[in-house]
Amino acid sequence: MIWLVWRQHRKQALFALLGLAALAAFMVPTGMQMHGAFERAGLDDCLRAAAGVEFVRVGPNPEQASDQARRCHELAERFAGRYGRLGTVGILLWFLPLFAGLFWGAPLVAREVEHGTHRLVWTQGVSRRRWALVKFGLVGAGMVLAAACYALLVTWWRAPLDLATGQRFLWPLFDLEGLVPVGYALFAVALGVFAGVLTRRTLPAMAITLVGFLAIRLPVGLLARPRFLAPLERTFPVAGTTAPNQLSGDWILGAGIHDAQGTLRSGGTSGATFGDSAQAVCGTPPGTPPDPLLQQCLANYGPGSYNQELIHPAERFWLFQGIETALFVALAVLLLLAAVYWVRRRIS
Repeated sequence: MIWLVWRQHRKQALFALLGLAALAAFMVPTGMQMHGAFERAGLDDCLRAAAGVEFVRVGPNPEQASDQARRCHELAERFAGRYGRLGTVGILLWFLPLFAGLFWGAPLVAREVEHGTHRLVWTQGVSRRRWALVKFGLVGAGMVLAAACYALLVTWWRAPLDLATGQRFLWPLFDLEGLVPVGYALFAVALGVFAGVLTRRTLPAMAITLVGFLAIRLPVGLLARPRFLAPLERTFPVAGTTAPNQLSGDWILGAGIHDAQGTLRSGGTSGATFGDSAQAVCGTPPGTPPDPLLQQCLANYGPGSYNQELIHPAERFWLFQGIETALFVALAVLLLLAAVYWVRRRIS
């Protein structure tokens, strides 16, 4: 049975290997270029140290900021500006798990039922359960292996950009690396298999896989992920000399400015993030000399006013990766169990 499954799906395995090879042919040279530029600029040690700092010094005069922190931020901005477009191209990889469901999962059973080849196997002493378990197990294991190789490659490739921008928590960057691509790919294949068993037709199964994958993955990424854990609150003065380190990698869900009595004066937990101080609201960027308009704007908030942010700290990244991966793996297991039941009970 194992030999038969390999004979049936070796072309798909070959295409997967060619796809990984093509991806590596793009990512290895560009990744080495980014890693080399990152090290030559001295960003490695600088940003790794800066990422562990929650607050940095700021002030109306840029010379008041620490030289090391300012240098790190300047080099990081320069690096992100140079290679940011290359990272944007990587967002196209968001769809790769979906392709696995469309071209691996959906035809797995549907094509066999359409051609009637499943009956030949079942008359050769192979039970329906064994047929389903071997097919689903081998194809699923192959997809997990391919997805793991892909995830390792992309995580290595994006590492300099993650450090230089501190934004790997944001959607859709979170979806491209770490553990979650493996969960997405397994879920997509399982959804395609279940859709194929349910419809017994390849094209309808592919359509259901497309719609179902997007209907689950988008709400999880955009709505459920921020609620995996309760966010933390971070406060700092409106007109103070310290501000959150933008390179720390924290995920800022929302921010607002409150007066001394705790009344929200601007922004909100679902509003825009104002960054490091009220200057962003008052119209003057941080680090510029004070002017009368800025002073009047700050005075409107009153003494004791403060910024408040809702955040998920950077150290939660791998915890969130594990939670989301476990969620999609659990959905995949349920779909595969349902597919096995349907094969045994419903397909003739």
